[in-house]
Amino acid sequence: MNKALVVLAAGMGSRYGGLKQIDPVGPSGEMVIDYSVYDAMRAGFDRVVFIIRRDMEAAFREGIGRAMETRVDVAYAYQALDDLPPPFTPPSGREKPWGTGHAVLAARDVVRHPFAVINADDYYGPQAFRLLAQHLDQPIAAGQAPVYAMIGYELRQTVSEHGTVSRGLCRLDGASMLTDIEEVTAIARTSDGFASTEPDGRVVPRDGSTPVSMNCWGFTPDLFGRMTEDFRRFLQQRGGELKSEFYLPATVNGLIERGEVRVKVLTTPDRWFGVTYREDKPFVTAGIQSMISAGAYPACLWSR
Repeated sequence: MNKALVVLAAGMGSRYGGLKQIDPVGPSGEMVIDYSVYDAMRAGFDRVVFIIRRDMEAAFREGIGRAMETRVDVAYAYQALDDLPPPFTPPSGREKPWGTGHAVLAARDVVRHPFAVINADDYYGPQAFRLLAQHLDQPIAAGQAPVYAMIGYELRQTVSEHGTVSRGLCRLDGASMLTDIEEVTAIARTSDGFASTEPDGRVVPRDGSTPVSMNCWGFTPDLFGRMTEDFRRFLQQRGGELKSEFYLPATVNGLIERGEVRVKVLTTPDRWFGVTYREDKPFVTAGIQSMISAGAYPACLWSR
């Protein structure tokens, strides 16, 4: 079955101060995004859709896209502040687009098959893409609600040694179906585990085995129609705010609550890597090198 990988990359330039400043983590200059695309291709994904901003297109194609364009079908979609359903328009003074849910909607005209969604700057591991591919290849039973997928990681696998993080803590039922995602900020390692500091100052212990969402999903194209309606509701309620964001996990939560979809949580033994803080980079680089040494990757994925 045809499958696309949708990569949320519109925020890369702003987070890193420009695409040319993205640090490599592989021995031949590879970035995290290179390993994700490589893993997805090996798992059977045959198209990659990069969600970017138009103002970063030239730099993105030159620094990232061209290395992949000769190896896999590559398409681009553009997240723009004014890409809104009528009659909505951006409020005066708003500068940034509308969050991860809005970014996924940008792919609605270029994705026609089941697809995965990932962040451009997170490393998910080969097994995540194999699990998503297997799930997306399953036929959809007639008359039943779609079953999406989410790759879950244990909280302990995703907390930086160098500061606090925000994570989506997941609740599952007995069949490993997602029932709820709670967005929790200021999670940190403690002397005896993990805890979050709440806005009121309370410190809440957190179980390190709790599954968390790292924005690694599997969807079918019907998501776009469902999200469009949800986005309209969001704009009616919060469209006048200058910094409100239409988050993908919140949208999925709403679809689950309304009984429109189900979401299977798939767990992987692979470790998630991410550079939340500059001090995290050596850990990510060492993790990639260990996998190269184990034969999981060649020393050079592709020449630029």
